[in-house]
Amino acid sequence: MIYRKFQDLTLSGLGLGMMRLPVVNGDDGVIDEAAAAEIVDYAYRNGVNYFDTAWGYHNGNSELTAGKCLSRYPRESFFLASKFPGYDPANLGRVEEIFRRQLEKCRTPYFDFYLFHNVYEGNVDGYLDPKFGILDYLLRQKENGRIRHLGFSAHGSADVIRRFLDACGEHMEFCQLQLNYMDWHFQDAEGKAELIRKAGIPLWVMEPLRGGKLARASDGLAAELRRLRPEETVPAWAFRFLQSVPGVTMVLSGMSSLEQLRANLETWQEDKPLSREEFDTLVRLADEETRKGGLPCTACHYCTSHCPQGLSIPELIALYNEHRITGGGFLAPMAVASMPPERRPSNCIGCRSCEQVCPQQIRISEMMREFSAQLGL
Repeated sequence: MIYRKFQDLTLSGLGLGMMRLPVVNGDDGVIDEAAAAEIVDYAYRNGVNYFDTAWGYHNGNSELTAGKCLSRYPRESFFLASKFPGYDPANLGRVEEIFRRQLEKCRTPYFDFYLFHNVYEGNVDGYLDPKFGILDYLLRQKENGRIRHLGFSAHGSADVIRRFLDACGEHMEFCQLQLNYMDWHFQDAEGKAELIRKAGIPLWVMEPLRGGKLARASDGLAAELRRLRPEETVPAWAFRFLQSVPGVTMVLSGMSSLEQLRANLETWQEDKPLSREEFDTLVRLADEETRKGGLPCTACHYCTSHCPQGLSIPELIALYNEHRITGGGFLAPMAVASMPPERRPSNCIGCRSCEQVCPQQIRISEMMREFSAQLGL
């Protein structure tokens, strides 16, 4: 395992993200506890010492699973991260209540790392509003030892990140960004990473494989990657890319099977950063892929808990992207036609509740309307 220095700590270069643990019967809220424990144990025994959970992951059950699985190990032998869920405006006035409950759920007296979760256009005002006292409360928890290191994650624009840094930057020790070669230009990950570096803040990476999408590749992209590095797997390219980005300290991957975990651990046995030619080629190929169209959904499932119609929004977005990027075809119409009428995009009522918590700021209601019209269903 490759290790990175952070202040006086030694962190595994690969951290286990606990947003995509194995589930039962496809239900994101029902974690397969035995399979999850096996993944956590294998990661721990093979050098992973950083575990990342959050209040909203798996409909609130990820922290419970993290506490159950990690409580078997000496507390000082691993690093645990969680986050304050201000991505949901309803939580902004509940920082003390939620933080205390998180400690209970995770069975820990402290968090090694704690974050403002998902700073973006929809919540930055609330995060910075003194009436909620979020920063002051978290700083007090740091003073009394319940938080060792305070940081933030962000899906917002560079302007939003800059505004947050102007207000809170002196207290932020790390920043977690969605960073991968597909989003290098598509979501201006390059510009955001440079902004964080200039602020002197270490980079944590989320969505390195973009919700698993970068574990696969089109025939053309895969052929070009094989030409450059015949020995490298397609998923490994995403990690080699990040090993080439200055300032990256921690890379989180949500691994939902032992097979994924073993493959990623093998990649993280050594640093093999890309050459300038390889880096530029990879970004160029990614830009060509994104120009084909598609929405940047990472299947985080924040939206589903806010949909009054109970729609499987990530699934519908994936079908929409498939339909759009491939220019039509039969797969999406066939899949949607096989759904019960109440699960189809036409059942969206346009309330935009899902959009209020979408980290990618996708205009979901517009997508639903467009997709329904395209399919005629």
